[in-house]
Amino acid sequence: MRSAIIGIVIGIVVGVAFGATVVAPRLNPEHAQGRAPARAQVSLPPAGRSTKPAQKPAEKPEIAGTHPPFPEQPLQAAPDKTPPAAAGPEAKSAVAPAPGMPAEGIKAPAPGPAQTAATAAPPAAVPATTTPPTAAPATTPAKPAEAPAPVVQAPQAGPKTNYWKMGSAFPGSLPQLGTLAKKLDRDIWRVSDGRLEIKFHEPGALVPPLEMFDAVRAGVLDAAFSSPGFWGNKVPALQLFASVPFGPTAKEYLAWIYFGGGKETFEEIYRVNGIHSIFCGMIAPEASGWFKARIRTVEDLKGLRMRVFGLGAKVLKKLGVIPTQLTGGDIFMAFESGAIDAAEFSMPAIDLKLGLYRMAKNYYFPGWHQPATLFELMINLDKWKSLPATAKAQIEAVCGDNIRHGLAEGEAKQYAALKELQSQGVEFRRWPGEIMEALNAAWAAVVKEEAKADQDFKRVWESLKAFRQDYAIWHELSAPY
Repeated sequence: MRSAIIGIVIGIVVGVAFGATVVAPRLNPEHAQGRAPARAQVSLPPAGRSTKPAQKPAEKPEIAGTHPPFPEQPLQAAPDKTPPAAAGPEAKSAVAPAPGMPAEGIKAPAPGPAQTAATAAPPAAVPATTTPPTAAPATTPAKPAEAPAPVVQAPQAGPKTNYWKMGSAFPGSLPQLGTLAKKLDRDIWRVSDGRLEIKFHEPGALVPPLEMFDAVRAGVLDAAFSSPGFWGNKVPALQLFASVPFGPTAKEYLAWIYFGGGKETFEEIYRVNGIHSIFCGMIAPEASGWFKARIRTVEDLKGLRMRVFGLGAKVLKKLGVIPTQLTGGDIFMAFESGAIDAAEFSMPAIDLKLGLYRMAKNYYFPGWHQPATLFELMINLDKWKSLPATAKAQIEAVCGDNIRHGLAEGEAKQYAALKELQSQGVEFRRWPGEIMEALNAAWAAVVKEEAKADQDFKRVWESLKAFRQDYAIWHELSAPY
């Protein structure tokens, strides 16, 4: 019995071993060789093209549900080397079966997060066309849309710097007259943030001072700092915009220029001559002049050789004086050589700088010929027109400040200069009433002649005279003395 049981056990073990070696390889030959079961490979043709009819597999179809429907790894497009088939009802699905899989009955899996729309379901039949659609093959990852290349624009050019040459009628070292010109040079650079430079040049460095009018008009000079009275021999009316004998004080003068029509007429006259001029400085009343000999009567003036400026020269000529026009730098030498007997130039602080007290000791007041004196910045008209509005406003603002600065400085500096002159032995004298009356009468004759000879002079004078007649009412009521 025991032997029988042992035989049965041995038979069972032998049977199991036999089944593992014979039957199992037939059921799964790949496992028998130690390999994992092969997965089906599904290939997709390029989009937009039909494939040839699917061939039936040689093998026997597997039972539904025994083969995975799609591989888990990404699909790759199979190259299509056959010409496109004609579109029609018999067009087959674009999904080619893997070996051992039927052409029909393939179920598409639900699209996973890593699958595209093209891999989520088999594509429908697409009509043959010579122009393939723009969609990329379903198995090729779509390239992200490239942003257009940025358009690089050249930086906008900033406003250019204007460099102007400015001649001056006065040396830069001369108080007020020259320093106002240099102040203009400095301030316009600052105000324009370096976009406009009006470079100061000493008298004669570019052209002689008395030739600057023509040089600016011709464009040889861009600008010039001077006084309108220098150009009386060219445009007589301009003398009334420099100083007027027995004329207005500074406050009355400015009132007429800016609110009485003076400025508009001034610019109009210059424009005709190819120049734009701006009032760009003002100084306090001047002295009447330096005389080697004391003057007691009108007769003492006859035959006197004198450097004198503007309309005042024509007035003195009426009383027998021989006038001559010299620049400030030439006065000292003319005194020294005996070419002149007297000279007027400016106010005490300026005359002190010139050293005129060394040549004459009689210093006369008041300055009846120049109760106030205006200075200008002449600019070539084309140059002025070429400036932007901002630059024009900057020049006008700086020149306006020059007027304020010059007038205030002139009033503040005279007392110290008078004390210094007195210490040098200078005698301060006032004109006798007889001479003042003669001078005033001579001025009335001169202005009448000038108005008759020149229409511009006439209209400017009539404008100023009418303004002064109205202003006299205010002046009388407002003056404390």
